[in-house]
Amino acid sequence: MVKLRVNGKDVDVDVDGSTPLLWVLREQLGLTGAKYSCGIGLCGACAVHVDGRAVRSCTVPVSSFDGTGDIVTIEGLSADDSHPVQQAWAELDVPQCGYCQTGMIMTVAALLNDNPEPSDADIDASVSNICRCGTFNRVRRGIHLAAEMAKGGKSA
Repeated sequence: MVKLRVNGKDVDVDVDGSTPLLWVLREQLGLTGAKYSCGIGLCGACAVHVDGRAVRSCTVPVSSFDGTGDIVTIEGLSADDSHPVQQAWAELDVPQCGYCQTGMIMTVAALLNDNPEPSDADIDASVSNICRCGTFNRVRRGIHLAAEMAKGGKSA
């Protein structure tokens, strides 16, 4: 039994401790926003927040969080899609196919928590998610718009 705190709720999950967090979220808890893609932590489609930091959940065993860490998935980022990153993504129509975008949004939200006014260099250093459709230019614009929205400079 593993004790987790996910999206503000305490849950007990009966799984082997070596099971990747991604599979516990998707299969045991029904939180399918984090996606499986590469399985080796490179692409970022599985990104969730742990204590406010973006973590690639496909490579981290669930036992790493037994009784510790506040895990937030895309489902818990905001109840009504009102997070500035979600608003910016919608306003700019950032995703193409959208498969990688939940992980992208979670990574960007963590970046903006740590650095509310990132430069392009900061974005390049912090957002290493892979988008097969190549929407990186829209992602960059979305990050800058989300930062502006978070400061109250513009709304969707």
